Amino acid sequence: MSIFVMPKLGADMSEGKLIAWRRSVGDAVTRGEIIADVETDKADIEVEVFTSGVIEKLLVHPGEMVPIGTPMAIIHEEGKPLEAVVMKESPPPEQPAQPSPVVTAPVQTTRAVERLRISPAAKNLAKEIGIDPASVTGTGPGGRITREDIERAAKAKAPAAETITDRQADKQSRMRQAIAAAMARSKREIPHYYLSTSIDMSHAMTWLAEENLRRPVEDRLLYGVLLIKAVALALREAPELNSLWSDGKVVQQSAIHVGVAISLRGGGLIAPALHNTDQQSLDQLMKNFLDLVRRARAGTLRGSEVSDPTITVTSLGEMGVETVFGIIYPPQTAIVGFGKVAQRPWVVEGQVVARPVMQASLSADHRVTDGHKGGLFLATVDRLLQKPESL
Repeated sequence: MSIFVMPKLGADMSEGKLIAWRRSVGDAVTRGEIIADVETDKADIEVEVFTSGVIEKLLVHPGEMVPIGTPMAIIHEEGKPLEAVVMKESPPPEQPAQPSPVVTAPVQTTRAVERLRISPAAKNLAKEIGIDPASVTGTGPGGRITREDIERAAKAKAPAAETITDRQADKQSRMRQAIAAAMARSKREIPHYYLSTSIDMSHAMTWLAEENLRRPVEDRLLYGVLLIKAVALALREAPELNSLWSDGKVVQQSAIHVGVAISLRGGGLIAPALHNTDQQSLDQLMKNFLDLVRRARAGTLRGSEVSDPTITVTSLGEMGVETVFGIIYPPQTAIVGFGKVAQRPWVVEGQVVARPVMQASLSADHRVTDGHKGGLFLATVDRLLQKPESL
């Protein structure tokens, strides 16, 4: 028997709302399969199950707020004897009483068979604001629909739209509060240190341009994937930065899961993981990166993608930012920032030339590493980017 509990989908999460179950009692599930959709303050997350078996009981109903660690389902694991389990099950939500249906004979109205009578001004307004004229009762001569009728219909429709807008605004507000709480905690509890370096990107940008000329448009690479891969490979040489701070001690991670900061369309930020980043080719990274961005903005991320990052990369170069010093997202112990690539004077063999240069920064936890190790890490990222064909 296994108990499926509300997972911790981020360091700042204390509870989540169950949106829907993907499986029912009696269904077989396999490890890694999506079993539920959960809403957090930051996003709607697809939650995986981490055992295989048959669902015996669902303990939580859609719409309920569930603290992390709370049992949500009982799963009978494969190959294990069935055990008698007694747990408190949430009572089903009360259903409002349904009024008895009133059946009326269909009425054939003149309006249904005659040509709709509507003034040109009212017709144009209805089209502009998305009102179906056939649903509006005309008050003009002979039942003609006037502009005022359309305006009244629009006002009657407005409260529903306002409710949706209010819900979106509330969710956006909760996201900003969650981000603020996590960042305040980070700055309060983590002794940050900050380093930056300038990287000559001429080799990387030249190689990328030539490589993309050989590729179909749909298979071309963004220079951002070079940065992500360089960070992942550099962590092999600086494994101390690929760690989490948990229960007052550092826990070094064997797998490298680089979290990528993604801005959401409605505002806010989320940084899901590209799993085993160092083991992926540039083509795989490009495909998975685009898929991650699409699903992050569509609200269909998986729980493991949200909870697994071991370090985060943030890039604001496309926004014109030259240098970014990120705030560490706990329990991670480092974040890498990249600015824009811009032409700068650069000394090559005693001569000053123009080169595309990028600022790279590191914000790291002084409880885990120091400036010496951080400096070696940035130097390794620089070295790797000088040979982009080897990434």
